[in-house]
Amino acid sequence: MDANRRKIRDLSIARTMSALEKNNIGADFLPSVSDIVPKLKTMLHPGETVAVGGSMTLFESGAIDLLRSGDYRFLDRYEPGLSAKQVRKVFLDSFTADTYLTSANAVTEHGELYCVDGTSNRVAAMLYGPEKVVVIVGWEKIVPDLAAAVVRVKTVAAPANAVRLDCDTYCVKNGRCMSPVCDGRNIMALPAGACENSICCNSVVLSRQRQKGRITVLIVGEETGY
Repeated sequence: MDANRRKIRDLSIARTMSALEKNNIGADFLPSVSDIVPKLKTMLHPGETVAVGGSMTLFESGAIDLLRSGDYRFLDRYEPGLSAKQVRKVFLDSFTADTYLTSANAVTEHGELYCVDGTSNRVAAMLYGPEKVVVIVGWEKIVPDLAAAVVRVKTVAAPANAVRLDCDTYCVKNGRCMSPVCDGRNIMALPAGACENSICCNSVVLSRQRQKGRITVLIVGEETGY
């Protein structure tokens, strides 16, 4: 990225961080993906209980390896061999975690987090339960407003995740949602029942928080995750 584009990016990041802070959401900037693990080490305490939402960023950054180091009580939803019943227990136990690590599908310059889930264990824990929530996002997830956030999910995040999860959806076959725009009739802009195997089941916007500082957003100056 040349200096001119970086300047524009940095101004957008600064606007977003300022808006997040005004919404009682902590915000910090990390120059690169390699800075994520060192930052998490300063935020997590040895022995505390940590849980995670589904996030490619946590794998790409090495955060999952950090949590598996033995320094923390990690509620590992990805542990090999877990049955569906055991995974559900991990999800439920995650509500009592000291810290919950995850990502968001988009962050608006108005200081909002936009998340779309299938099972929705991630958004449930973000909303209530864990004492602290740390949201790690690459700078490319910053969008001007919620309409742009919806479009980003339809054209980038949901198709990529549906491919990863091997879902039989329109977006897997075509690379985008069957209706890739934000239609005023419906925030997901789909006729009822149109996508039988949709992973876009629940859409959540996190705006101003009553509990200041419970949620912290780490914005990374590189692309990471979906």
